Amino acid sequence: MAMPTEKHRVRLSQLCQELLRHRNLIIASNRGPIDYHFNEGGKLQGRRGTGGVVTALSAISQYMDLTWVASAMGDGDRRAAEMAQGKRFKAPLAGHKLYIRFVVSSGSTYHKFYSIFCNPLLWFLQHYMWNSSHTPNIDARVYDAWENGYKAVNQAIAEAVINEALESDLPPLVMLHDYHLYLAASYIREQIPDAIIQHFTHIPWPEPHYWQLLPCTMREAICEGLCANDIVGFQTKRDVHNFLRTCEVFIEGAEIDYKSHTVLINDHLIRVKPYPISIDVTNLQRIVQSPWLQEYEGNLRPFCGEQTIVRVDRMEPSKNIVRGFRAFDLLLQRYPDLLGKVIFLAFLVPSRTHIRQYQRYALEVTQIIETINTKYGNDDWQPIKVFYENNYAQAIAGLRLYDVLLVNPVIDGMNLVAKEGPTVNTCDGVLVLSEAAGACEQLRDSVLTVTPTDLEGTMKAIYRALSMSPEERSQRAVAMKRLIEEEDITKWLCRQLDDVTALASEQLQQTT
Repeated sequence: MAMPTEKHRVRLSQLCQELLRHRNLIIASNRGPIDYHFNEGGKLQGRRGTGGVVTALSAISQYMDLTWVASAMGDGDRRAAEMAQGKRFKAPLAGHKLYIRFVVSSGSTYHKFYSIFCNPLLWFLQHYMWNSSHTPNIDARVYDAWENGYKAVNQAIAEAVINEALESDLPPLVMLHDYHLYLAASYIREQIPDAIIQHFTHIPWPEPHYWQLLPCTMREAICEGLCANDIVGFQTKRDVHNFLRTCEVFIEGAEIDYKSHTVLINDHLIRVKPYPISIDVTNLQRIVQSPWLQEYEGNLRPFCGEQTIVRVDRMEPSKNIVRGFRAFDLLLQRYPDLLGKVIFLAFLVPSRTHIRQYQRYALEVTQIIETINTKYGNDDWQPIKVFYENNYAQAIAGLRLYDVLLVNPVIDGMNLVAKEGPTVNTCDGVLVLSEAAGACEQLRDSVLTVTPTDLEGTMKAIYRALSMSPEERSQRAVAMKRLIEEEDITKWLCRQLDDVTALASEQLQQTT
């Protein structure tokens, strides 16, 4: 019998072949699938982008032509765009029908878009990270970033999508991604009314009252921009509900149907759907069999203790790293018999190091690690070992070795580490998971859930995981692996293409 992942790939192929006959597929995101850079000889080279989203969406190009519109992020991307003279060009991926069209913004415009409005403003808002008695402070600088950064880049991306769409005889299917492009659909809709447009948001969508931290002109434009789509996708049912409530509160005349998860505005129906993202299980299983990853694993084993706790996170405030270490401190205080036996391996990835909030948080993380190692460690044993670098293979090797995996974000759209860990782990490791992570909706029955602010509860969950019987550990691990394989990233993609294909067929019937 075919494995679930193989069934999903067959279905993906069928959907792509069906779409190929009726629609011109265009994907748009801030970051593209290929990153161009200059090698030591000064020659321009392209390398595939990292991450499950790039992997999944690029997979479509194995079955049909696909154009990906993205911002030129660095000098290499800008040079590639200049050489292409603003047109699309073939991506250097063998076996793929993938084309790229880069959008070049001035340094000032892109800085306002990305470093002032998107990050930290929108990112912090959507992760409930603002201390509302003090921050944010919406001043003239933010208004300028909105007008001359966020709106400008959204319009530029939209214009590139429109130009690409007009070069084909087929009507477009446009798939927009994430919080960088909330306004793009409205610009596209004005020029191409018959386009099918879908937007997927990868981060949480907060409740309406939290959006009131943004001026009404900004939040209403964001809501109305998203409602120019035909389908709006989120990670969880909670996000879907919050978005429907936000539209009800902020869009005058919007008709909300909470049963069918739709918004009706001036005869335009917006379908709001949960599409919980996952990982590429097949590719991840291939990676763990590679000699270079096994070498990383061998190098890490001497750092492990009798039992090993692992975390893998970007170094950012929403990941709740400091509280995780404070819970570990409590564990060592409460159970001194664990001293010298338990090791905490932390794989931390530098993130947005130019933003001062991130700089301060990285300092806090460093300080608590030093405090714990000084308080409990000796010449022969240090309780926390940190790997501070962007090394995906090393982190995956570390995930193979955990007895306990701690994933305790304050809030997360999904958190793919919670799915990568159980997939690659070889120790029947136990996952301690924040109930505020999107992954908890799917994995709740097989994990130990914690409230992200609850130090005592997190400490107790870690201790329970360390003390759990081999039989229970195995049952939980097997159940998680099965669920993650059945709900892999190809199925995530198939669900979306199923919905847009149905919508395309519906529109075709209405015009014939």
